[in-house]
Amino acid sequence: MFFHLLFPLRSEFGVFNVFRYITFRTAMATLTALLVSLLLGPGLIRRLRQFQIAQEIRPEGPASHHSKRGTPTMGGLLLVTAVALPTLLWADLRNVYVWLAVAATLLFGAIGFADDYIKVVRRRNLGLTARAKFSLQVLVALALGIFLVWLSSRGMFSTRISFPFVKNFSPDLGWAYVFFVVVVLTGAANAVNLTDGLDGLAIGALLVAGATFCVLAYAAGHARVADYLGIANVKGTGELTIFCGALVGASLGFLWFNCHPAEVFMGDVGSMAMGGALGTTAVLIKQEFLLVLAGGLFVIEAGSVILQVSSFKVRGKRIFRMSPLHHHFELAGWSETKVVIRFWILAIIFALLALATLKLR
Repeated sequence: MFFHLLFPLRSEFGVFNVFRYITFRTAMATLTALLVSLLLGPGLIRRLRQFQIAQEIRPEGPASHHSKRGTPTMGGLLLVTAVALPTLLWADLRNVYVWLAVAATLLFGAIGFADDYIKVVRRRNLGLTARAKFSLQVLVALALGIFLVWLSSRGMFSTRISFPFVKNFSPDLGWAYVFFVVVVLTGAANAVNLTDGLDGLAIGALLVAGATFCVLAYAAGHARVADYLGIANVKGTGELTIFCGALVGASLGFLWFNCHPAEVFMGDVGSMAMGGALGTTAVLIKQEFLLVLAGGLFVIEAGSVILQVSSFKVRGKRIFRMSPLHHHFELAGWSETKVVIRFWILAIIFALLALATLKLR
């Protein structure tokens, strides 16, 4: 909104010329998201406590977690607001990719909200059934995938996919791209959701991944930079740098309240929305496979659950003391803070590796 209100005034007031720069608006979106989080956070936490919207703890979870019973949940409402509002304030609203990213975030957040709401009403740690949750995620992802194929038919997008380390191999999936989008978005949303189990763990990893995709989105939207790095140039996706900047600012602000001991949990409304946001950004800037590396911590956490369930069904034995993986290390004797900080370090390492691939093509 500010871009449309103030940038046209540049001829009379030269200072408003800064609004043409994505880097400036990204910085402002990041700071705005941080400010929104810090200002609205205390009020939201009080309201959640007032309405007794509290987290139910898994009975089979680590014993140390039972002290967290009653901590307000659904704090992801703050995250969604702090991402969407600054994006709409600072981005070019004529850009279709901005609207797609915001819409996907809100829709995945709505699925998480329904899940959290059912948990609160029933006073237990089970919300939507796995089938219902997954079906809704698939529905949103299908809608996005079909719309992108339609954009492709109008020459505004490409259904080709890019691979890290490979410069000249970019197959066109055509309508199969829709199902590829479904895999990416549902995978990202559920991976972030599974990672959200310790104070500050998921939001810290989201902060790192969001910063990584700030760089990737800017590169993908800048023709010269994209050509120099040998990555796909998607005209217009540079505006997603602002969206990712808002994600970084919102994550910083939420971490203020979510660090140990947490005053509020993001809940599924936050984890699914942020996972959907990352997945959508990766799809739009044609870095779907790099998401696996940039979000390596989320992949490991989700993978630990898949391995645990598969092993138990096939062999009748567990691989880990408990899944997701962060609980395994808790039961092994690591303190919660130690697990979180060491996993953050892993997230940073994965992010650096993802950025390093930009010149290995």
